[in-house]
Amino acid sequence: MAQFLVLPSPVGELAVRMEQSALTGLFLRHQRYAPALPWDTLPRETDEPLLLGAKAWLQEYFAGRRLPVTLPLEPPGTAFQQAVWALLREIPYGATVTYGDLARQLSSSPRAVGGAVGRNPISILIPCHRVVGAGGALTGYAGGLTAKRFLLGLERGEREKEICST
Repeated sequence: MAQFLVLPSPVGELAVRMEQSALTGLFLRHQRYAPALPWDTLPRETDEPLLLGAKAWLQEYFAGRRLPVTLPLEPPGTAFQQAVWALLREIPYGATVTYGDLARQLSSSPRAVGGAVGRNPISILIPCHRVVGAGGALTGYAGGLTAKRFLLGLERGEREKEICST
């Protein structure tokens, strides 16, 4: 049975989902491709250690600290999606790669890679925001380009106010 925790963040509310002993979701409230969630009734407090670990990691991340992701992550997806998400985890903090870069590593097309990146169910922890279009263009982010711009700026050391409150 899935357990949830809703957290405030500079990019709006986040819902963290865990199943058994791993995180299986981290969604922005208005994220495209996210499951329909009853946001207003999901818990805002927990005593579950894994969810508390995710909360602590996110607080440190949004404070601008580089932390390795040591939380157990098990995003549900196809074999191809899993391969794309594994590559996302290798993108260093503050760096970006293009959809084409990832496609070449997988002998695939940028469009197919983009589809998998967009359906990443564990945003931020699996850093899909670090993937950009050709020439560094800010394209596609299921959480919205404003959130993507904020996350990339945060990782470059740019301090901005929250971009949205919900």
